[in-house]
Amino acid sequence: MDDSMLKEIPQESENEITARVKEELEKDDFKLYHSIGEVAKMFEVNESLLRYWERKFPILRPKTNKGGTRFYTKADIKNVGLIYQLVKVKGMTLAGAKNKLAQNPQETLSAYDMLKHLKTIRQELVAMRQELDRP
Repeated sequence: MDDSMLKEIPQESENEITARVKEELEKDDFKLYHSIGEVAKMFEVNESLLRYWERKFPILRPKTNKGGTRFYTKADIKNVGLIYQLVKVKGMTLAGAKNKLAQNPQETLSAYDMLKHLKTIRQELVAMRQELDRP
């Protein structure tokens, strides 16, 4: 993997992806299963990257049918989000992210949930400030 693939994602793009995925997960009509293409589109990554992460991270195990088609549940999508946060946003190596998840998965998950919540609050505060700054 070259260095250009490891560069950090701009903050604005990260916030947009996080907000879009959170919105998708909270929909009342959220499907029980999503295809790998739909999940890849949510996180703006390639399907091949998701398949690669499946081999590297034991927490990411979507259901498959006899033909090998992957079906991601809500829990699987949250796990993809956690891996995405560690690898793409924080810039951790795959080995580092895997070790972090293996050593203390509950703490890592709760920190990820807290971070998502804080980002949502920040977005709401920014929107409120923009409303107040309007003439």
